[in-house]
Amino acid sequence: MADAVLLVGTRKGLFIGRRRGDGPWEFDGPHFNAQAVYAVAVDRRGPVPRLLVGGDSSHWGPSVFTSDDLGATWREPTAPAVKFPKDTGASLERVWQLHPAGPEAPGVVYAGTEPAALFRSTDRGESFELVRPLWEHPSRGKWVPGGGGEGLHTVITDPRDADAVTVAVSTAGVFRTRDGGASWTPSNQGVSAVFLPDPNPEFGQCVHKIAQDAGDTDRLYLQNHWGVYRSDDAGGRWTDIGGGLPSDFGFAVAAHPHRPDTAYVFPLNADSDRVPAEHRCRVFRTRDAGATWEPLTRGLPAGDHYGTVLRDALCTDDADPAGIYFGNRNGEVYASHDDGESWQLLAEHLPDVMCVRAATFGQ
Repeated sequence: MADAVLLVGTRKGLFIGRRRGDGPWEFDGPHFNAQAVYAVAVDRRGPVPRLLVGGDSSHWGPSVFTSDDLGATWREPTAPAVKFPKDTGASLERVWQLHPAGPEAPGVVYAGTEPAALFRSTDRGESFELVRPLWEHPSRGKWVPGGGGEGLHTVITDPRDADAVTVAVSTAGVFRTRDGGASWTPSNQGVSAVFLPDPNPEFGQCVHKIAQDAGDTDRLYLQNHWGVYRSDDAGGRWTDIGGGLPSDFGFAVAAHPHRPDTAYVFPLNADSDRVPAEHRCRVFRTRDAGATWEPLTRGLPAGDHYGTVLRDALCTDDADPAGIYFGNRNGEVYASHDDGESWQLLAEHLPDVMCVRAATFGQ
């Protein structure tokens, strides 16, 4: 087995898990003690891996930190890395997402924020600039914050085309650009907004998370506020694939890093009862692009369970077999090292887990 690192962002700091080969996991932290960590990322494109963390200090405000030694030391820029220009009249409340682009865009890192906006860095996260055409989109005046605020929480880049980017905003929906951010198109056809008078609007859907298929770049999986969907044309149109799940409400979705048509979700009971569906701790996997779903439970708690998994708290690494990881609001972190077939508890009694990201090295 390859060496692995696991970043666990919580409401009160960052915890880092490390494993050498098939040895035990060892955790340290909290880094950024008492700061809420909503966004973490691992960028492996440079000469050394870079960790990125979006911290949120109640005293100093939000910031982006980087480490080039796997968390032994951290740097914070002297000027805020993510900052709204004065003429926008906005101020940064939170960094919701940090997304290193692929090799098609060396050095590019995207940040999604609240208020909902997209920022772009060309120096691996040292500094960012506002992508103004999305901020100034004609529909923006009609975006309405959801219960969790109005955040841009998902960024999907196309490894074939550096100018193709898909983002998701709560509660505005999916938007796409094919010209490097110069123009943006709502891409929500087929996604229902059951909470609106018109359940099929052009925008206004409460998208919770999107993941990209390993085999087909144009295939995307979407977990909505009610509804699990698939797109086979990079978000042009969406098809409901929630049949076979105990509930199609939830926050998280992740795709297998190597196996086509394979994705994972963690269903919750309902928007009014945000605990695991039927009070069971279960990850559900599809291996046929949503035609069928199977529960993965071996090693997970068998009794009543109430640990909610949030939108960025389910992830995969890039090993083969893949590591699958999730954390919950009970402060538990679970991992599978065999594509989800079996699970082990890695950590418990942590603060609320907000996000997890994993990567392997040396395989």
